[in-house]
Amino acid sequence: MSENIVIVGSGIAGMCTALALAKRGLNVTVLERDTPPPEGDADKAFFDWPRRGASQFRHPHAFLGLMCNLLQDNYPDLLEDFYAAGARRVGIREMLSPELEQKYTPEPGDEKLWVLMCRRATIETVLRRYVEKLPNIRIVNNIHIDGVVTEQDAAGTLNVRGLKVRRDNVDEFGAEIPANVVVDASGRTTKFPRWFAELGITVPEENDDAEIVYYTRHYKLNPGVEEPPRGGKDRAAGDLGYIKFGVFPGDGGNFAIIVCLHNTETELREAIKEGEVFDQVCRSIPGLKPWVAEGKATATTHPFGIGDIRAVWRHYVVNGKPLVKNFFAVGDAELRTNPLYGRGCSTSILHAHMLADVLTELSDPIDRAIAFDRRTEEALRPIFDTSLAEDRNGIRRSLASREGRLLEKPDSFKKWFATAFGDAIAAAGRYNLHVLRGMMRTMNLLEKPGAFLEDRKTRLIIFLYMLRGRSKNASARIVRGPSREEMLNLIRANE
Repeated sequence: MSENIVIVGSGIAGMCTALALAKRGLNVTVLERDTPPPEGDADKAFFDWPRRGASQFRHPHAFLGLMCNLLQDNYPDLLEDFYAAGARRVGIREMLSPELEQKYTPEPGDEKLWVLMCRRATIETVLRRYVEKLPNIRIVNNIHIDGVVTEQDAAGTLNVRGLKVRRDNVDEFGAEIPANVVVDASGRTTKFPRWFAELGITVPEENDDAEIVYYTRHYKLNPGVEEPPRGGKDRAAGDLGYIKFGVFPGDGGNFAIIVCLHNTETELREAIKEGEVFDQVCRSIPGLKPWVAEGKATATTHPFGIGDIRAVWRHYVVNGKPLVKNFFAVGDAELRTNPLYGRGCSTSILHAHMLADVLTELSDPIDRAIAFDRRTEEALRPIFDTSLAEDRNGIRRSLASREGRLLEKPDSFKKWFATAFGDAIAAAGRYNLHVLRGMMRTMNLLEKPGAFLEDRKTRLIIFLYMLRGRSKNASARIVRGPSREEMLNLIRANE
């Protein structure tokens, strides 16, 4: 309990790690290169806080059931602070279509099927103000990390002993900060692998390019305008092959729309950077039009993009042996998935609590590293692999659309059955409450991907849907919208 733990990065992963460690009585120092959030409300944070260290700060986020339930179980007062700042709790009933809502009867477990709707700026600001009040957490801003302080043990393994630092105009720490444990929560742009490489330690990594870029524009509903109803015929999120889209409702009437394109869609990518074109594209998609139709909402930002979307997993334990001791990476610093799926915040808070468990249960640095690596693999590998498979399927779908062809037709009974089964899952999940509950548990990361299919009743319902025929089931997953050629003609007509 007397260990000095230093966390690098005060984003969601860093703050959640600090929370989890402090809850167990550990002393924590959090180092952050950016300034703290400005005084004021959520809008002030969103528009005025220069978060250079979090490139996805103003892109929309999904706060799924895994994260929400961890917050509710461990920090109920923090959750109340989120509500006070405008975050909304949306439960299973509010997410149902009008047809399913009429059939809905609460069941045990439904209380866990809920999400928070708000902007990341709101979450970060409230989280930061909550954490900085805790007695055993210290947050230091405007500090730059230049490397790690290490020493070799008798076996030749590097021990991390602290950090090389500099702080603008302040000589409070000197050139180094000592630490018993260093936690890297600096996100997708972490420099630790490079610093270890300079010390002769190569950190192996899995690294797969999703081959996409997505663009975001934020809006605010006009006075007197209510959010469009959920669960209608035309969904507010979908995939047209060449383009993916989604609406992310936020706090205070704010919402964001993302448009995701394959890297090769250069003409669409260039055009959609213009606000008028972005709105025009959204209004051409039936699921988005109710949100941005004339008079419904006012744009609060220009469209802006983010690229270099990858599935990355760094390995700090190789063949059962830690590469370094007294060092741990959490969240995107160790593993990240495509943010399009909205899983990053939830996996980060889970990862943070796993680390806190390891550090309080074990004292030997090697035992800690091995246990953390094992628990990370067990809990997060299924999510990572599912996200990677979705990335690869998205690449195939985008390229097929660009080339004007359908995805490969099933050329065997096995492939036909798999496709028909997938169509039946989509239809059952849209029209059957029991199946939908299972899918929502998976989507909210409350169980491992696909675990709902282990339920006998779920499988029986899906097989019964298969008997309806593929064409009828396929209609449940078809998203209405312009073809690629129609979309290109639409933007060309206004050049």
